[in-house]
Amino acid sequence: MDEAYALPETDDKTEAGNERLGTVRIAPQVLATIARLAALEVEGVVRMHRDIGEDVDRLFKGLAGGEGVSVNLSLVGAPDVNLYRAGRKVQARVARAITDMVGMPVLAVNVHFVEIDLPAEQ
Repeated sequence: MDEAYALPETDDKTEAGNERLGTVRIAPQVLATIARLAALEVEGVVRMHRDIGEDVDRLFKGLAGGEGVSVNLSLVGAPDVNLYRAGRKVQARVARAITDMVGMPVLAVNVHFVEIDLPAEQ
C-alpha cells in the first residue's frame, strides 16, 4: 500500500473562489499515525500490539471504491479496565479523528485486544 489515498473531489469552491486547485492525497502512514494517537488516548489502552508503521497494509483495508476506509487495530489492554467499553471508545475516537482530520469517511474500526499488560512478577 505504497500509494496514498486520494480524497474524492467535490464541486466545492476554494476560499479564493477557484473551482479546483488539484488533488489531495493522504499517505497511509498519516492515517496510521492518526489512528494510533486516537487509540492511545483511550483509558485502558496501554500500547499498540505492533508498530503500525511497519504494518500499514494490515491496518487499513483501503478505500472501497472511494466510499471510505476500514481500520484494524491490534491493542494491548490494561488489566483493570472493561475491554469492551475501551474498545467501543477506541472505535469512536479513531473514526472521529480520521473524519475530522482528513475528511475521509470511516466504514469500520475493528479493535482487537490481543494481549493484557500484566505487571512483571517479582
